[in-house]
Amino acid sequence: MTGPSDITDYVRPRFDLPKPLVLVGLMGVGKTTVGRRLADHFSLPFRDADEEIEKAAGQSIANIFSSLGEANFRDGEHRVILRLIEEGPQVLATGGGAFMHAQTRASLKDKAIVVWLKTDLKVLARRVANKPHRPLLKDRDPMDVLREHEINRYPYYAEAHLTVETGDQSHAKSVDLVLEALKTYLDTHK
Repeated sequence: MTGPSDITDYVRPRFDLPKPLVLVGLMGVGKTTVGRRLADHFSLPFRDADEEIEKAAGQSIANIFSSLGEANFRDGEHRVILRLIEEGPQVLATGGGAFMHAQTRASLKDKAIVVWLKTDLKVLARRVANKPHRPLLKDRDPMDVLREHEINRYPYYAEAHLTVETGDQSHAKSVDLVLEALKTYLDTHK
């Protein structure tokens, strides 16, 4: 069987999304970059939940975390994500911890198609090293943080409608893998 990585003249499948497509996964997995490309493919709006939260709060995620704490941040994140998914089909990239919030997770599973982008932790550690905008990495070793997240978050990410192993490859190939998984999912959930 051949797949998108086996064919040089691969043509991406065309189909419509019946509801929002939401990307979840650990930091550095490519939710924003892959999400933008998926939105372009579907000619839909792209939203980054973290950017929308910063707009709504008038401050950075790092400042929200330090001034209000993670629990208050997650409550605000939930409200913003609910507002966004009520706007209909779009591609939404969430922050790495958004799917841990029980209400957010339930709402996304009910009103969207949730895709877990999954990549080896060593690849993610390399991608997020020296990124000052990631508050959970402040003064910590990225690999230690990612291992903790693997233990704490993977059981929740596993509740996504789809899991796509993206590996350490180009964003274009990751988009192809997501599109193939989505097409199969939608064909079997009509």
